[in-house]
Amino acid sequence: MKATLCVKCKGKGLCGRPRCPILEKFKSLQSISPAISGDSVFGASPPALFVGSYGYPRVSAGPLIPPFAKENEASFLEDPSGWGGMPIEDIISMRSRMVRANTTLHVKDAGKKENPLLEKARELALSRTPVDTEAWFFKAPKQELKFDAVLSPMGPAGLVKNFELAENPNVPRKVDYLVYDTDALAKDAVLELYKGEVSGEQITRLLSIGLLGKERKIVPTRWSITAVDDMAGKELADRVKDFSWVSDIKLFSGTHFGNHFEVLFLPRAYSFELIEAWLPRAVWSGESSWLGEDSEGLDGKKQYSSLAGGYYAARLPVLEYLTEIKKQASVFVLREITPDYWAPLGVWVVREGMRNALQNPPKTFESLEAAVADLAGRVRTPRDEWMQQAKMLSDFRFQTTLDSFFKI
Repeated sequence: MKATLCVKCKGKGLCGRPRCPILEKFKSLQSISPAISGDSVFGASPPALFVGSYGYPRVSAGPLIPPFAKENEASFLEDPSGWGGMPIEDIISMRSRMVRANTTLHVKDAGKKENPLLEKARELALSRTPVDTEAWFFKAPKQELKFDAVLSPMGPAGLVKNFELAENPNVPRKVDYLVYDTDALAKDAVLELYKGEVSGEQITRLLSIGLLGKERKIVPTRWSITAVDDMAGKELADRVKDFSWVSDIKLFSGTHFGNHFEVLFLPRAYSFELIEAWLPRAVWSGESSWLGEDSEGLDGKKQYSSLAGGYYAARLPVLEYLTEIKKQASVFVLREITPDYWAPLGVWVVREGMRNALQNPPKTFESLEAAVADLAGRVRTPRDEWMQQAKMLSDFRFQTTLDSFFKI
């Protein structure tokens, strides 16, 4: 398969094959998945839910339960901010404990109360802390691992007969209020929760299981993750546009699970550009390299990004940072994916990698040329290749030259 198609597809089946050959190779890791004996599991759900997209509008949905997990360890299983520094194989091993208790739902079932499994899943989604959960299956869950470019890895799956919450959920006041506000649009509810410091993981759960908005629907988890990143990003972008420009050219760098990030802030009105550079033998690139670019200006993103969920996951931390320092800037990001990123862990790698990079001390430069030279010294992709696609850097150089001309 050509790297171009595989990087764009990331297992969604664009090649026409019934199974992704890249994802199939990870079946060799099945042995790290915990053996499930019998047809029931009990443990503290982080809490976590999964809603699939296959077969839409009829989808598989239900809780994720790590057998025998205690409350003090369960929350860590759904907290990507704490996974930095772990080997990839340890993250896969940890996440393989998440047993999927699936039932089939129609996305329009969100407005119905006749399904007891859906109602229990909603109770779980409301909780801020782990909830002891027990599930009974029609037969023992199938030993398999689920990998995806957007989702975190997950473990065995089975068709659930019933499940029960063994304790009451711990519901934040803001969550309780907005879930019962059937007049608020989903977008407004998401933004209120985000501003109320409710975690992105919980907002995603609430949106996925159909607990937000006027016309409520069940939303596949992979879609709700990107929707939350996008909606929160747009809200922050509207705030950032009222701030003054940054005063200096600053460059942040960082590496997270074989993903290297270079984040360049330029003193101009808000815009954002992301270039993805996939090196040979990274998870999706095969033996070839691949480059992709997408961007937005002051008016924001009008269409879904050609770089999919990674674009919105990279943009959100940038806007969080600008909001925190109360400045606006044109921000150029180069994400280089190396062979060290050998298994798909989910789009959280981009989001957390960017947040970590922006916590590192930046370098300050007097010229764009000096910043680009410094950046180029830390990436393997030839400078000419990514510079050809970097629209923002070309525009900034031209505008700087123009400004200097009119000052003469």
